[in-house]
Amino acid sequence: MFPNKKVQKAIGSKVQVEMKGDHHILEGTLQSVDDYLNLHLVDAVEIVDGEKLRSLGSVVLRGNNIILIVPVED
Repeated sequence: MFPNKKVQKAIGSKVQVEMKGDHHILEGTLQSVDDYLNLHLVDAVEIVDGEKLRSLGSVVLRGNNIILIVPVED
């Protein structure tokens, strides 16, 4: 199965996304994804050192800046 098909199955569920750079982790509900793995998250929060730092609301993440996408168990 291709990665984008796997990620598309997670639409509507909560995910954590690790970004390139200073180990940024964002958590939110996956709203949509395209063929380049650009993601749209709603109710997104920034997590630093395991602690929710700030609420970001709706964000769009560029696919080439994403390292890891992990589903979150509620």
